Amino acid sequence: MAQYRNLTSSEIETMIAQGCNAENWDDVKVVEGFDPKRVRETIFSGKIRLGLFEKSHTLEGGVVRHSGITHATLHNCVVGDNVYIGRVANYIANYEICDDSYIENVDVMTVVGKSTFGNGTQVAALNEGGGREVPIYDHLSAQVAYLIALYRHRPVLVKNLCDLINDYAEKNASEMGRVGKHVSIRNCGKIRNVKFGDYTVAEGCAELLNGSVNGNQEAPVRLGVRVMARDFIISSGSEIDEGAMIDRCFVGQACQIGKQYSATDTLFFSNCQGFHGEAASVFAGPFTVTHHKSSLLIAGMFSFMNAGSGSNQSNHMYKLGPIHQGIVERGSKTTSDSYVLWPAKIGAFSLIMGRHTSHPDTTDLPFSYLIENSNETLLVPAANLRSVGTVRDAQKWPKRDRRKDPNKLDQINFNLLSPYTIQKMMNGIEALESLQKLSGEECDRYYYHNTRIKRTSLLKGIKLYDTAIVKFLGNSIIKRLEETKFKSIDEIRERLKPDLKDGLGEWLDISGLIAPKHLVGDILDRVENNQYKSVDEVLEDFIGLHKNYYTLEWTWAAEKIEKRLGKKIDEITVQDIISLVEAWKSAVISLDKTLYEDAKKEFTLTVQTGFGVDGGDLRRQKDFENVRGAFDKNTFVVEVLKHIEVKEALGNELIDRIKNVK
Repeated sequence: MAQYRNLTSSEIETMIAQGCNAENWDDVKVVEGFDPKRVRETIFSGKIRLGLFEKSHTLEGGVVRHSGITHATLHNCVVGDNVYIGRVANYIANYEICDDSYIENVDVMTVVGKSTFGNGTQVAALNEGGGREVPIYDHLSAQVAYLIALYRHRPVLVKNLCDLINDYAEKNASEMGRVGKHVSIRNCGKIRNVKFGDYTVAEGCAELLNGSVNGNQEAPVRLGVRVMARDFIISSGSEIDEGAMIDRCFVGQACQIGKQYSATDTLFFSNCQGFHGEAASVFAGPFTVTHHKSSLLIAGMFSFMNAGSGSNQSNHMYKLGPIHQGIVERGSKTTSDSYVLWPAKIGAFSLIMGRHTSHPDTTDLPFSYLIENSNETLLVPAANLRSVGTVRDAQKWPKRDRRKDPNKLDQINFNLLSPYTIQKMMNGIEALESLQKLSGEECDRYYYHNTRIKRTSLLKGIKLYDTAIVKFLGNSIIKRLEETKFKSIDEIRERLKPDLKDGLGEWLDISGLIAPKHLVGDILDRVENNQYKSVDEVLEDFIGLHKNYYTLEWTWAAEKIEKRLGKKIDEITVQDIISLVEAWKSAVISLDKTLYEDAKKEFTLTVQTGFGVDGGDLRRQKDFENVRGAFDKNTFVVEVLKHIEVKEALGNELIDRIKNVK
């Protein structure tokens, strides 16, 4: 901690000569080595602490500003070493400004009373009418927010989590704000009750009221021109720019919000992007993306979601108010001008096209198309398993994880196929077969949870789901047996035995975290029994679950393999494994060939319409190839073909390695 002393009479005289004044010079303390020549045209009041002014700041274009204070009014402030403060229109009050920070051309920065800096703010996510409020705080994770918003059937759980968050807010409340190290605040308007983490850049902001900006050296935060933010928390690595307006919002790690985007009562978690449009009472799980001016997300829960232009939802049926909500499970997309009337629940990795007003529930039919057809919702089960876009999305999400902070708040599982989605497919097969049995195998159409399914779609859906299940189980067994030479079938059986009993039963997607329901339940029980002293301890348990995913996944997969084979692991034979691997090879090749054919559609003559202007077919083809490339050289197409080759070789290698084992 810095040691401060009183100013000398000569230092006071120097500062007065340079246009400075103080309510009481005895309240102005400085460190040894303080240079009074670096303070000009400044008024001090309250308790003031000043550091050294030895270094310079170099700005864009090569402009140099030597650290110091000029043309400012400071009240109750601590100024660290090598800080520059210049041209403060009104004043800075009740702030600690840490080493190497830069503040220039701001209107006013003040802390009024005892502030929690946005911590504890109630965000009315998911239900605009209230009832699912989530108190935000600096370290809020998607998983904890999910429990608070959705587990209202367990009031003790919700109360205890909220109490832990409110305890954090109270412990971190202060009458002094903080501007961290290496922070730059320039050309900003009104700043009140805002805490700035290290390496934050705030440039041109219109208004920042009651919030925390949690940047750090590894993952700075940037706030840009005309940004207006009230009652907020902004996490590390995020960028808010270009006239964005947020009110009662949590912005998670590595998010991007800009281009006049407007959000109220919304939770954005890791890697969300919001541009041009609007969000109201949204629970935006990781990788929720909306880029279009006419898109409105309202009263919904999303994750890994891409909203098309003009996407819209309604939470108001003009009876008891805007009280309805919807859930769109992970990986889904909406096409241009799609519309869903809440309440509705859409299964994972689905595609929504057109208008849907019948409140569909397709949670057990993932990877489906929902298509508007004569005012009905036409459901095409499993159709998205054949879409090249689905696989492309699954590949791009890990590559687009922009989080640089080593302390990641959200636990994110990127897997397309997991116990969560595979269990849904198993439920889907059961539901479709039950429909077929009840309505008759020759029926033209089937009705399922306010949707209509064609007979051909039902049959194809069952087949596609089974193919994906075989692929997942094959992936699991090949992974389990990789890179090991076995001398006997007993060694193989021993290796196939799960390491843990945990992992059986239903799995959940807790806004990005995929985990067994009973292990999530153990955490919930501990919360209800007051076994956690802080919310961060709850986060640590979710981190442990995430790290243990593949061990737990094998426990679940092994049981499904046993059911498929009709025998226990300690009864399995080499031929059983070979049969599974052969089936897996067929499933992988079948799905990849479907993806290949789907990709080929992007290179048809129809798609080339509009190319080769002012010319014939040859010019059109040349123009198309120079812009889009040739089909056989397309990166994704090459990857698909390579994937077939690699997976086939992987299966053959395992078969060769174990076929002679006795």
